[in-house]
Amino acid sequence: MRRTLGWLLSLVVLIGTVGAAGSTAQAATAAQSAAAVDIKDRILGIPGMSLVEEKPYPGYRFFVLNFEQPVDHRQPWRGTFQQRLTLLHKDVSRPTVFYTSGYNVNTSPRRSEPTTIVDGNQVSLEYRFFTPSRPDPAHWDDLTIWQAAADQHRLFTALKRIYGKNWLATGGSKGGMTATYYERFFPRDMDGVVAYVAPNDVVNKEDSAYDRFFATVGTKECRDRLNAVQREALVRREPLEAKYAAAAAENGWTFGTVGSLDKAYEAVVLDYVWAFWQYSLLADCATIPAAATASDQEIWDTVDAISGFSAYTDQGVEAFTPYYYQAGTQLGSPDIEQPHLAGLSRYGYQPPRSFVPRDIPMTFQPAAMRDVDTWVRNNADRMLFVYGQNDPWGAEPFRLGRGAHDSYVMIAPGANHGARVAGLVDGERALATARIQQWAGVAPASVPSLTGGATPTAQPLAAPDAVLDQVDLRREPQLRP
Repeated sequence: MRRTLGWLLSLVVLIGTVGAAGSTAQAATAAQSAAAVDIKDRILGIPGMSLVEEKPYPGYRFFVLNFEQPVDHRQPWRGTFQQRLTLLHKDVSRPTVFYTSGYNVNTSPRRSEPTTIVDGNQVSLEYRFFTPSRPDPAHWDDLTIWQAAADQHRLFTALKRIYGKNWLATGGSKGGMTATYYERFFPRDMDGVVAYVAPNDVVNKEDSAYDRFFATVGTKECRDRLNAVQREALVRREPLEAKYAAAAAENGWTFGTVGSLDKAYEAVVLDYVWAFWQYSLLADCATIPAAATASDQEIWDTVDAISGFSAYTDQGVEAFTPYYYQAGTQLGSPDIEQPHLAGLSRYGYQPPRSFVPRDIPMTFQPAAMRDVDTWVRNNADRMLFVYGQNDPWGAEPFRLGRGAHDSYVMIAPGANHGARVAGLVDGERALATARIQQWAGVAPASVPSLTGGATPTAQPLAAPDAVLDQVDLRREPQLRP
């Protein structure tokens, strides 16, 4: 009996060994077969994926693609639409960064900062309802932060089969918000999140944080200089609106959505101070004219250069209708006090409803941002929020509570809405870089702490590239409607 049992045991062990060896060989063969297939063919083998074009770039493969998405992820039988994306392919053995701007996708090769830090691949997704990634017909109640996060989740699930290493989500401004919302709704997808200058308007009707920001930002001399120009632009409303009417006639601008040239003019002027701090630096105050002695043309030129007189024309707001809709239904929008304009402002900060065609219904959902804020405070894990000290949107940032783990909020001194990890103070820059690399699975063995340990030396892994690393600091409508 013992001989029989011993013989059977030996046979089982032998079969197991052969089976394991066979499985290993099959896996190796499958890996070799996958590697032998061109990456474009592998990508286009994903159901619903189609190629728009491939653009050559040294050291990479760059694809502009469409991916078929459900209009409503909860009711996929309602139809589909084509969502545009780009893929900057380096190697399937490298980590992948999932970038979103929250707006249109740039169809030229670009790398976000986390992509350079980890030397990885980058998938960039256009936000639903921005042209051409808009369902037809467009049912606007399908434009929610959850549906957009579900777009990302579905694309990630499809691409993860090819890009099997770690993934990070990132984006700036509305893209930073988008990366955060994605993490909130699908926290198991990403290995880390880097959200840049992400506004967090938790209570839409409470905007005093912005008033405090504008009362202290920069220097008093600079604030007074900007306020004086803004006030002078309203004092000289009549001659400057005549120039506006002439520019509108020359450029074919119309004002049907906002309602009138006068409303559009004031909206542009009221954006002036906000826009300066969003896109300029304290040193740029030297370029602002002295209001008391400036000509009408000088006032016009500085307001146009900083705010942009085309912003609230029908042609200017049309491309941003999805943003204004979301600001008026879920994201919220700032409404600041401007006491220096007392007696001159006729409309104040106009709400998002003013910039969305009237045939699109809008109802605000106050619980949407409270839910995200509560989740981040209590559940953030491997999340980094980067803000600029002089960026108005940093007035209402994301904050971390006791439930957060391996997560950080860092502020780049003197920076605007283009704040980056590279602009952080030395210790925080090294820590942020090391954490990003650790989350991506490409970090050195030891990662320094913020308060002690070895001198941090973490650096981006990819060599700089003047074309790929261009910062496309989008001239958004101030992310404020």
